[in-house]
Amino acid sequence: MSEDAAAGGVTADVLKSIQETSSLTGEVLQNLHFRVRVRETGTLVHVEQGIARVTGLPGVHADELVIFPGGLRGIVFDISADDAGVVLLDESTGLMSGTEVQRTNRVLEVPVGERLIGRVLDSVCRPLDSQGPVQGAEQRWIEHPAPGIMDRLPVVEQLRTGIKVIDALIPIGKGQRELIVGDRQTGKTAIAVDAIINQRGRDVVCIYCSVGKEISTVARVVADLRNRGAMEYSIVIAASGEDPPGLQYIAPYSATSAAEYFLDNGRDVLVVYDDLTRHARIYREISLLLKRPPGREAFPGDIFYIHSRLLERSAHLKEELGGGSLTALPIVETQAQNISAYIPTNLISITDGQIYLSPELFHRGQLPAVDVGRSVSRVGGKTQLKAYREVAGDLRISYARFEELETFSRIGTRLDEQTRRTLERGRKVREILKQTQYDTMTACEQIAVLAAMARGVLRDVPVEEVGTMEEAIRDAVRDRLPHVCEKIESNRALDDAGWDSLIGMARRLVQSREKGDRHAEHAGPEEKA
Repeated sequence: MSEDAAAGGVTADVLKSIQETSSLTGEVLQNLHFRVRVRETGTLVHVEQGIARVTGLPGVHADELVIFPGGLRGIVFDISADDAGVVLLDESTGLMSGTEVQRTNRVLEVPVGERLIGRVLDSVCRPLDSQGPVQGAEQRWIEHPAPGIMDRLPVVEQLRTGIKVIDALIPIGKGQRELIVGDRQTGKTAIAVDAIINQRGRDVVCIYCSVGKEISTVARVVADLRNRGAMEYSIVIAASGEDPPGLQYIAPYSATSAAEYFLDNGRDVLVVYDDLTRHARIYREISLLLKRPPGREAFPGDIFYIHSRLLERSAHLKEELGGGSLTALPIVETQAQNISAYIPTNLISITDGQIYLSPELFHRGQLPAVDVGRSVSRVGGKTQLKAYREVAGDLRISYARFEELETFSRIGTRLDEQTRRTLERGRKVREILKQTQYDTMTACEQIAVLAAMARGVLRDVPVEEVGTMEEAIRDAVRDRLPHVCEKIESNRALDDAGWDSLIGMARRLVQSREKGDRHAEHAGPEEKA
């Protein structure tokens, strides 16, 4: 323990000597103010697999930041009567038993601010790109209390992903938490990346947080975002599987702290956590190394809490607090479509709905492989554009009916004419919901295509030609009906004239296709050539 006097570096021993030998009056002594600074240090007794045991820190707090020799950092996770368990945030190479460990009396902070936009950073916001040091506007704790109920407003505005099946049938609102769930390699990250790309020009700051993924996978996502201009409004925070467990664990919390800076400044933010299954496994690893008692599937008892306190930070704040929103898209991986496993069940109960991706649909080429029947949005429907509501309800009902009939028809039973027509229409709905990655669509394009399907305009179009007609409708609505698009984008209800314009345009395109087919059938060899 050391003592520093504020007046000329006078130590406590010198001051005591002055008091004993000098003739200073009591009044002068009372006016001699000095400040004592206490430095509490401990001793490292054991380090292994990113976990250190430290003794000699009786006053240390949970989640406090401690410093090891060489500037290595760690967070106190476990406190017992004899020692403290510390999760290291840096490689433990070079640490040996008996080295000194110093308290900081503060929790971990990360730099946040506008200058993080366009950067690729690690969990403590150190640069992983070649753009130099990070210059943050301020420092923020990685753990921060979620906004209170009275600080929030209802979710009232739609966050458009540019994906037809989501925007029309499973809408997401700004401030919502919508889980993306499915087996490996079913397109979960692709949906999240498309949602980020679609925010171009919408004044939404996007943060992609990768937990435990390979460096090559993260690099591919960054390249996709950069090639499509999305890095101009995005931040990537990555903790690869090669990083220490501590860095992987704090990555989602650091990303949320970076997002809260923009939230508190009245901005809209989208955060993607890819993925929380790996995050839960990392926490399980840390807890088992700290000798915490295991529970179901060896996860500790507080595994629900680490995700609930993270996702509860998503909110739509009231106008007095800036009116910003933080929307969360957590991703969770299932095994063999077991959506009732421990971690997926926890996250489903925390979030406001889930987008379920089916491996069966994926292998059949139905991309994005969204299972409409098992997906739900408990909030976003109230935020949908008015024009969506005119077409989405009928499509969802007819599609659900089609899926039931399709299962029944596989038995081989003879089908009546009405059932055959229902199956044919359902196959066309399934075809119209297909969409390639990176091909995000505006609300006007989506509604024009879905309205043509819902109003029976595509009834006589073969299933294999539905995709071609969709492209024609998209091009036509952009070029010929800008006034209708303006109404849709500004969330104004379309009157009968507006709907007639959309449907009439689609019908004329279908008729011109039919005339072209008939002309091709009756044309001579030279004309066909």
